[in-house]
Amino acid sequence: MAKKAPAPKSVELDGKEFFTAVNLIEQEKGIPKSYMLEKITQALVSAYKRDHEGITDNVTVDFNEEKAEVKMYVKKDVVETVDNPYTEMSLEEAQAKLPQAQLGDVLRIEVKTRAFGRIAAQTARQVIVQGMREAEQGMIYDEFSAKEHEILTGIVTRIDPRNGAASIRITSGGEFTDAYLAAAEQVAGETFKEGDRLKVYVVEVRRATRGPQVIISRTHPGLVKRLFELEVPEIYDGTVEIRSTAREAGSRTKIAVWSADPNVDPIGACVGTRGQRVNTIVEELKGEKIDIIKYSDDPVAYVSAALAPAAVVSVTLLDDGKSCQVIVPDDQLSLAIGREGQNARLAAKLTGFKIDIKPQSTPVEEPQEEASAEEE
Repeated sequence: MAKKAPAPKSVELDGKEFFTAVNLIEQEKGIPKSYMLEKITQALVSAYKRDHEGITDNVTVDFNEEKAEVKMYVKKDVVETVDNPYTEMSLEEAQAKLPQAQLGDVLRIEVKTRAFGRIAAQTARQVIVQGMREAEQGMIYDEFSAKEHEILTGIVTRIDPRNGAASIRITSGGEFTDAYLAAAEQVAGETFKEGDRLKVYVVEVRRATRGPQVIISRTHPGLVKRLFELEVPEIYDGTVEIRSTAREAGSRTKIAVWSADPNVDPIGACVGTRGQRVNTIVEELKGEKIDIIKYSDDPVAYVSAALAPAAVVSVTLLDDGKSCQVIVPDDQLSLAIGREGQNARLAAKLTGFKIDIKPQSTPVEEPQEEASAEEE
């Protein structure tokens, strides 16, 4: 005997399944039930209005979870002469539905067509899917926006052969998203391949139409600062502070550190035993040189330290309060300036001073060989 074919699944709205789905979303995704029902009501009314041009704001949707029912009603005024059949009905028609109806009454007429059942089912599914998508995007945004200016570890999932940009999958708190590491935010000379693990600095998290957009960087000075916080417990607990950072990614970084505790050497804490701590950071930055100097509230001492490894004879502050003239031994001039002016330039960024460097043999009134660097 042939088996009876199963009945095709109804395309109409199943009230029990509908309320179960809404409750599940509230529990798992944290979307309030009231929010979901409001969205579904708006979508159902809009769908009904599209098929009934004369409908105004006289359509309502009722949700009865106890009875597992979703019903739509059209409100109509009982009038002598019907001008708009979508919003009005005659007394005779009204009394056929409700014998005690009178002129001026407003009746709620249930929409019972099978078309409504199909529309309701389709709309509910669409709104639920969209609601889940919005909730997931919201959770991703909240999770990663809390990680702005922090370091996250990601995995390279794709490299664009045209411009070298990389897609990095980053994870935080059980949420993950794909972030875009532009070529301009990569350190010159670094190379990646798919599957590589990479530390990146979260610059900013933006809301976008396709979901949160996480802006990441490998060149941002904040990356160096956060790496020191990870490697140096004294920085993490606040015993040592990083007061300023200046970086030319891939080449050299200068950081100024300070401690309120006279028994703590802030430079030694950052360097670590046999240079272990700073070497770990240098390795992560693929050999980038790092100068650690001691911060001082005294501009003369601060500028002198910032020009390390060069020795400084004197620092003279100029009247504008933002510039200074530095005298160095003749044999230290090239070291103070640095290759292509890098050392002086980073010292200026670090301290906030415009620095004019002169050799000791050059009379002040007759400047010959000199270099200047200004904070950029």
